Amino acid sequence: MTRSWSSTLKLPRSSFPARVSAADRSKYLQRCTDELYAWQRKTRPASNEFILHDGPPYANGSLHVGHALNKVTKDIINRTQLSRGKRVHYVPGWDCHGLPIELKALQSQKELGNDLTNASSSAAVIRKAARELAEKTVQEQMKGFREWGIMADWEGHWKTLDKKFEMNQLAVFREMVDRGLIYRRFKPVYWSPSTRTALAEAELEYKDDHVSTAAIVRFPLVELPEQLRNNPLIDASRLSAVIWTTTPWTLPANAAIAVSESLDYIIVQSKEHGQLLIARSRLEYLQEMLDEDLAVVVPSISGSELCRRTTYRPIFKRDGVEEQPFIAADFVTADSGSGLVHCAPGHGMDDYEVCLKNGIQAFAPVNDEGRFTDKAMPSDLGLLSNKDVLKEGNSAVLQYVDTLHQLLTSHQYQHKYPYDWRSKRPVIIRATEQWFADVADIRDAAVASLADVKFVPPSGKQRLVNFVKNRTEWCISRQRAWGVPIPALYDQATGEAILTKESVSHVMNVIEDRGIDAWWTDSPDDVAWIPASLREKSSSRYRRGTDTMDVWFDSGTSWTQVDQCSSERDRPADIYFEGTDQHRGWFQSGLLTYVAHQLAAGITTITAPFKYLITHGFTLDQHARKMSKSIGNVMHPDAIMDGTLLPPLKPKKVKGAKKQTQPAGPVYDALGPDALRLWAASSDYTRDVVIGQQVLQTVNTSLHKYRVTFKLLLGALDDFDPTLNTNPYASLRKIDRQALLQLSELVHACRGASDNFEFYKAVNALNRWANLDFSAFYMETVKDRLYTDAENSLSRRAAQTTLFHIYTFLQELLAPITPLLVEESWEHASDKIKSHIEHPLRRVARFPPAEWFDEALSQDFPDLMAGNTALKALQESARVKKQMGSSLQSFVHIELPDDASLSTFQRYLDELPDLFVVSSVTLGMKGGGETQVRDRIEAAEWSYVADFELPSSQEKATVHVYAPLDAKCPRCWRYAVPEDAEEDALCVRCHDVTEQLDLN
Repeated sequence: MTRSWSSTLKLPRSSFPARVSAADRSKYLQRCTDELYAWQRKTRPASNEFILHDGPPYANGSLHVGHALNKVTKDIINRTQLSRGKRVHYVPGWDCHGLPIELKALQSQKELGNDLTNASSSAAVIRKAARELAEKTVQEQMKGFREWGIMADWEGHWKTLDKKFEMNQLAVFREMVDRGLIYRRFKPVYWSPSTRTALAEAELEYKDDHVSTAAIVRFPLVELPEQLRNNPLIDASRLSAVIWTTTPWTLPANAAIAVSESLDYIIVQSKEHGQLLIARSRLEYLQEMLDEDLAVVVPSISGSELCRRTTYRPIFKRDGVEEQPFIAADFVTADSGSGLVHCAPGHGMDDYEVCLKNGIQAFAPVNDEGRFTDKAMPSDLGLLSNKDVLKEGNSAVLQYVDTLHQLLTSHQYQHKYPYDWRSKRPVIIRATEQWFADVADIRDAAVASLADVKFVPPSGKQRLVNFVKNRTEWCISRQRAWGVPIPALYDQATGEAILTKESVSHVMNVIEDRGIDAWWTDSPDDVAWIPASLREKSSSRYRRGTDTMDVWFDSGTSWTQVDQCSSERDRPADIYFEGTDQHRGWFQSGLLTYVAHQLAAGITTITAPFKYLITHGFTLDQHARKMSKSIGNVMHPDAIMDGTLLPPLKPKKVKGAKKQTQPAGPVYDALGPDALRLWAASSDYTRDVVIGQQVLQTVNTSLHKYRVTFKLLLGALDDFDPTLNTNPYASLRKIDRQALLQLSELVHACRGASDNFEFYKAVNALNRWANLDFSAFYMETVKDRLYTDAENSLSRRAAQTTLFHIYTFLQELLAPITPLLVEESWEHASDKIKSHIEHPLRRVARFPPAEWFDEALSQDFPDLMAGNTALKALQESARVKKQMGSSLQSFVHIELPDDASLSTFQRYLDELPDLFVVSSVTLGMKGGGETQVRDRIEAAEWSYVADFELPSSQEKATVHVYAPLDAKCPRCWRYAVPEDAEEDALCVRCHDVTEQLDLN
């Protein structure tokens, strides 16, 4: 009778499932997040602490894939540091103040019919609604973050609306006040008419396709420079200066005309417009715009001459001003406009600075809504009053200028223009009373502090330096209700603002006692807010200000949450990690406030609040488009975890099974948080990250490969006791050593990539290793040993020893990326393995032993694998012709070109059948006389031959693949049984193994 040999094989056994259940996933999630974070905070020493300070997400709206890229990558960084033995400090935070939340709160109150006309009660109602909205959003976002497997101190999270945070923020503000870095000034700022508040540069977006109505306007000259006064060619009654502007609505605020002292100017004659003063370099431009040939009357006047005593008559007169001056300015250029610039210091940053130097005051007749006030045109109140300066107001200005015959021409002009990044509406520049932080005073120290900071990518350094260098002041006041108040007191008689260290300290004490909302809700006459020193030395009454701080000042001071974390640290955090847009936002505000704090404290060695500053790009859809609700291409992270962004799974049909009940709807390949995490880790976040079905399919394929790899490893190690069965390196077979060499290279590649925060390179290395080195190479070579050799044989235990090393190192490499999978792989490991080595998520990642780097193997294996590649191609030819199935159904003969290459292959001769997964391998010299082998090849049913190149020498070798001449062993399926043996006879090896089993 034919005997069944399957019971004599050591086939792999593992409880590791093909897919994890929802209940188990929840269990693993808890273990590898909250429990792991608590464990390491308790057991790891505080002296070895790593701090990634959380750039707070805004508590407004649902989570999106941008959040996922950010939070998951942070978690991978933290877990990598944990695997290096560090004690991780990661406390999540939220940015909770600001306009978007306030606008939502306003809308909700309007829908409820609440009266918001009374300023103080309105502020109280809005603040209450905004607080509730922010708190609710924080809880919703926190739930989402935790479901992504983010390891953190969730219970200790901070919010910018927390009392402790607000008091720390006010303390930093007080330090800056005491150092003289905070001041109030009437000057132009970016103003958003759509949201009725001042904006910082960081709150702007620039649109390249904004269209303005530009105009060329003339201003009649009054007093001429000495060079022109007695020139008979000059008609003083018809001489005008020409300016070009893209903001005609600012003409009512015109206060001067700027010229360049280094430019040459000319006077030209126009038939329709009289004599015109322009820069010489702009003559061709003006002729083109006016469609007229202009005759030169005066060929040269220096800009410096024009600056001396030249004046002109304003178009929009106010306060009896009959003439205004020419002034010199560096921003006037020879290659744009007319070479003369209309200056409205109330509506331009450069205009303001140059006019201030010349004693010219700013004037801005525009209200909070971006509409002209009555002061824009006192002589004719109805013409401009209450008109939108960007719409009908602009047209009305041009119409009025035209009626005076001062408008030479107008045209549509497309250019870059700032927009409010929240409302997506254009902003204006408008002078108002605002509070500013003096950046110029701390700018050099801030830039110097970046010298020892490591930037990823390196280009981020110059980007941040440029933002800081180009900034002189920071408008920190906002005209909104939801935020931290600027604790200024105002003399009701004079309007003078009181802001001192003493006054701020007093306000902070009242806030500590009554809460911050009391600033708005307490009676305006409540003297408790007024410091005793003010009450004693003055009879004036004071009111509390209504401005709030810029939210960037809020989040910028978040370093106070970790500043006291360890007295041994020279700065609050090791890493700041956010999107590249934060170079002009949180990175900058955090840097400036921290440097200001150090200067105020008298610290001499100024540092940035971070050692590393890492930035990531934006997430784009598969067509490289920005994700937008209007386009409909927004992807939710949950859809990545539940698999619904990919096609549903096809139902599996089981042969012989009764008719199965079909699921009610489609079933998707839900791989949970690890799918989301592997996508993030696979992405080169230093650029914009594309996400689509093709990308996610690749991620899912890789994750399944990792699962299959762990299942194979756990099955192969089912009976392995690391304490008793581990073979020393010297007793391993060469194939095992090659696998360990490949593993060593993988570990070093992954560690190097992770240390450089290039996690995608680590994932690429892992994928190559899993598919090629492990699956296609090593597992194929050792299956025969694992299943058919005697259980305690040296060869089988050598293979298991190698697989044990692979299993434990693979856990360490994947622990930061797919912690749930690693936790699950540990759950299904044998007790013998668990008692031998520490839990993979708590383990300090190891470097492979130096002996695994075998130089001889490294030199020999390329030649061996070249032969393997060649013979695999020949085997495929045989399969196509249905001459063979299993690769074991082939014999191989290799002819080498010289003694050196023959010697190399001979060193591995005993292992070549395993390496090539064939039944027999013989070797010979090219042109040799191995007639017996040649006779065997000719006698085979089929044969194929091909040359291949040896990488070590570039010489050609030849491989023959031919049909086996021996019979198939029914136990191991190798063709190693002599043809004349009895039916169903075993090969020698299997006979010895089974005989030993029978004896036992």
